[in-house]
Amino acid sequence: MKKFLSVVKREYIQRVRAKMFIVSTILLPVVMSLFLLVPAIILSIETPPMRVAVVDQTGRMYSQIRQALFNDQQQTDTGNVSAGAQRTTPRRNFSRFNLEEVKATDQPLDQIRASLDQRMRARELEGYVILSPDFLSHGKAQFITRNPGDVFSTQVLQSAINRSTREQRLIDAKVDTKTRQELFEPIELQSVKAGATGSQQSNSRASFAVVFGVGFVMYLAILMYGQIVLGAVIEEKETRIAEILFSSVKPFTLMMGKLVGVSLLALTQLAIWGTAFGAFAVYGVALLSSEGMRESIPSIPFIHYIYFGLFFLLGFFIYATIYALVGSMVTTAQEGGQLAMPIILILVVSFYLFWPVSRSPDSPFSFWVSMIPFTAPVAMVVRIVTQTPPFWQIALSLLIGFSTVFAIMWLASRIYRVGMLMYGKRASIPEAIRWARQA
Repeated sequence: MKKFLSVVKREYIQRVRAKMFIVSTILLPVVMSLFLLVPAIILSIETPPMRVAVVDQTGRMYSQIRQALFNDQQQTDTGNVSAGAQRTTPRRNFSRFNLEEVKATDQPLDQIRASLDQRMRARELEGYVILSPDFLSHGKAQFITRNPGDVFSTQVLQSAINRSTREQRLIDAKVDTKTRQELFEPIELQSVKAGATGSQQSNSRASFAVVFGVGFVMYLAILMYGQIVLGAVIEEKETRIAEILFSSVKPFTLMMGKLVGVSLLALTQLAIWGTAFGAFAVYGVALLSSEGMRESIPSIPFIHYIYFGLFFLLGFFIYATIYALVGSMVTTAQEGGQLAMPIILILVVSFYLFWPVSRSPDSPFSFWVSMIPFTAPVAMVVRIVTQTPPFWQIALSLLIGFSTVFAIMWLASRIYRVGMLMYGKRASIPEAIRWARQA
């Protein structure tokens, strides 16, 4: 046990003091902060209004469109939304409009087009809208613009024209003002987890972000720290340090100490990143709220953090042990990268399972992939976050997973003790099987 702890201590302290560890630990929170600061800076930029002319051949739509855009701007600037409506537009709107009516009865349409095109070339206008005489019946309009890539402004303008068209059609149908207001009253659809109380109403977008984030972090951490184990094993083999270590430490003890040491390193870095991410999330929600967006951080039960830790350790030890086994079989880092490709493919497949599992967490497919040790670290965590399965399923997944871990460790240790002392050529699969059979 003393030798085992010495190996763990050496692996942990040596790597936690490394410059790359310090840089990566600091760099990720800095990058995360940029994802919050850059949108805030962009939101603070005031853009000039978009100058748009409206050729209204119906004679009835210009005032309706102008009023619809004005109402949008009033809602954006003051936050006066109707009862039950949730604000989805930021306070600083990117698409302000200055509308100008062009009388279509004064001159032919072709002449009006030519005049407006000339004004666009002179940069007096950003675009113009043409509403045909039968627009209210067929609902087709043209928007000629100098910047077709400004999709956001086009969507805002289209939305205003849609609402104003519905309003005008109701007016033509002799629907009174009160009825029209009631028909256009927006609704709010809240996503609430089954069994939750009023104070536990969930934000579906935030919950989706949590599910995706947990699955991605699990995938990225296992991949990154598994590569660290692979590199450490190959380095010891290339420098022949293993020969010296094996004279005083058993191969299994050395391998286990290396895995535990790197796992503690991973948990340390993830804890720092998690703390930084939590702080940035709180700041980001406050920032978005100040910009007019109603966002919230979904509450996560404490027991879920325990599950996250257990399944992270499960995934780490499964893949890190395989990485250690691969490292002992090869002679160079290039060969190790080639043999590690199947492991990476399994990790990629397990990450892509996030989509079907998150959509149907209680399906038979989700159940079985959460029981397979190689996919359980991602699949079961996604099930826990979306729709927590019965405890017996979580316990069974952990039991199967850690039993597989011990089996892989036993197999890997038998190959590890021989492979680490072999130089000159990469071991073949039949050779590895023969080493595993040796007593």
